[in-house]
Amino acid sequence: MSRDLDITVKHLTRVEGHGNIVVDMKNGVLKKAQLDIVEAPRYFEALLKGRSFHEAAIITSRICGICSLGHQLTSLKATEQALGLRVTEQTVLLRKLLVHGATLQSNVLHAYFLAAPDFLKVKSVIPLVGTHPEVVLRALRMKKLANDIGDAVGGRAVHPITCVPGGFTYVPTAAALLELRRRLVEVMVPDWLATVETMKALAGAIPAFERPTEYISLRSDDDYALYDGDICSTDTGRVPDSEYRRMTNEFVVPHSTSKHCKVNRSSYMVGALARWNNNHDRLSPVALEAAAVLGLKPGCTNPYFNTVAQVVEAGHCALDAVAIIDKLLANGLKDETPNQEPTQYGTGIGATEVPRGILYHEYTYDRQGRITAANCIIPTGQNLANIDDDMKKLVPEVVATKSKEEITMWLEMLVRAYDPCISCSVHMLDVAFED
Repeated sequence: MSRDLDITVKHLTRVEGHGNIVVDMKNGVLKKAQLDIVEAPRYFEALLKGRSFHEAAIITSRICGICSLGHQLTSLKATEQALGLRVTEQTVLLRKLLVHGATLQSNVLHAYFLAAPDFLKVKSVIPLVGTHPEVVLRALRMKKLANDIGDAVGGRAVHPITCVPGGFTYVPTAAALLELRRRLVEVMVPDWLATVETMKALAGAIPAFERPTEYISLRSDDDYALYDGDICSTDTGRVPDSEYRRMTNEFVVPHSTSKHCKVNRSSYMVGALARWNNNHDRLSPVALEAAAVLGLKPGCTNPYFNTVAQVVEAGHCALDAVAIIDKLLANGLKDETPNQEPTQYGTGIGATEVPRGILYHEYTYDRQGRITAANCIIPTGQNLANIDDDMKKLVPEVVATKSKEEITMWLEMLVRAYDPCISCSVHMLDVAFED
């Protein structure tokens, strides 16, 4: 269809950070369809130079207020690998419990407060307070309980303080863990089942759009990989996290202060849908039942279903958090001193799944335990090229049948479906450390 189309959405709402949607079509020929990232770089890698290994995780957790725990744990893993610091099984279990809390709170935040208004055709969650008060209260209840996991184990919900290199400075009491377990079973799981029903009712508003792409996430032989695992691509399979640079290939584009990434195609996707496509066989049976109810199938190539995948894995996180608490209590909680005596000084890589996808930190330490080089690759940065490719396919498909306002809405929904954390993704374009 020969048609002119000019769309500019400045500072897209209900995403973290600042990004603009820009579409330019002339006589039916698409000239431009992209997400401009307009935030200034934040230079966190440069801030790390010369810092002690005791400080790295504290500094990098400030990259994000939503994924602060994810940055902190990824930083700790990189530091511990570089310095040869071994951690105990109890430390790993407590960290996995924290990851479940962080994933729950972020997925609930996105599904209810950022994505659901699109499905109900309202501007924000505020009108839903009047029309759907019980649903909003349920969302707040779930988010608070998820944050309380961080508070009980990490010392506080945002920017935890008990997680340090080599372990924890404080171990929660058995009574505190039992209370979390009770609330997870009696409150979180019923609320999640109700969330599945709510999402089922809204599923008809999810746009029908398919674009096969490469999906990359962690994958583990042991569990639904969030804390640890190999890098797994739907195109080429598994490689160790030491190959993360080959699996990201950052490059600069003119319309973004955040680097883009690609591997085997022009772009790839990370996040809940990538985790689903790579790890659905690791989910709990109840979560798999929820996926079937919501129409989420393995090999899903509709990016709008990322929100559905977030809801599905939220249930898995709640149930696995209960299992982790049971294991901690069965093992007996121990007051362990963090292992902070380096056995080597070199380079270490940390890779974890944060709510928006796979996150990498890499540090090199000198013999005084101070950072000489750092690199952080953020999930949203990895998704930006895939968002652009989605737009370039979506616009020509719908331009003949939808109004400009409808196309704009679908594009906004598309970007929000990725749950982008734009402020996280912008960082220094070229790092050159000089003495």
